[in-house]
Amino acid sequence: MAVKTIPVGISNRHFHISQTDLEILFGKGYRLSNFRDISQRGQFAANETVGVHGPAGKIEKIRIVGPTRSRTQLELSASDAFTLGISPPVRYSGDLDGSAGATLVGPAGRIELTEGVILPIRHIHMSPADAKLFGVFDGARVIVAPSRPAQFSTRNEPRSLIFDNVLIRINERFVLDFHIDIDEANASGLKNGDHVKIIGFSELNKAVPRVGLVTENDVRIAIRKKSKIAIGPNTKITPAAHDLGREHKVFI
Repeated sequence: MAVKTIPVGISNRHFHISQTDLEILFGKGYRLSNFRDISQRGQFAANETVGVHGPAGKIEKIRIVGPTRSRTQLELSASDAFTLGISPPVRYSGDLDGSAGATLVGPAGRIELTEGVILPIRHIHMSPADAKLFGVFDGARVIVAPSRPAQFSTRNEPRSLIFDNVLIRINERFVLDFHIDIDEANASGLKNGDHVKIIGFSELNKAVPRVGLVTENDVRIAIRKKSKIAIGPNTKITPAAHDLGREHKVFI
């Protein structure tokens, strides 16, 4: 049986912006305009770009991804952060409390952003149907590898690696996609449109509690994959899953 693979989507530096901040940078009543749609439904790369200044340098023309959000967020690579002279934490989109800041410069104004700058954690977007097929749950951490071995050549040796601590994000709106940044793509030799596969659960998965209902089928999948199910305060377990999980020491 063929292994189901996941397409690679490489994310360059970009903004998500609140309507309030958009109007400060571009003028009162301003609205984003669509440059092109992107892979995730309802989102688009906007025509508008913003400059970012940090203690050590600046980066101009960072594109905004629309539509507007409740909070402004800047996603950078580690190389970008070095250029600016800032130290953003590695986070998932929207987890902004205590993150780094920077100065945002637009055609109509500037903002001293106190927090909102992150290095995006590598992650996979998928639908609930995809999650069932792959045997994963929202918030799981998995290990990902290229779907085909790199071809060895003495004239051009392959650059390939395995990604640990890849976050699974599940939503009805999500289109299947493995998101990494430019630095990660360059290090691995992956390009947009390449494919990867999930080869197991990360050891870091132990720190992520399962949210929702754990069924007997979930436990059987964990047994087959020789993985664990982390139980948190909001986890519900069916009686059959409880008995089978305890018997095979699946729960942590």
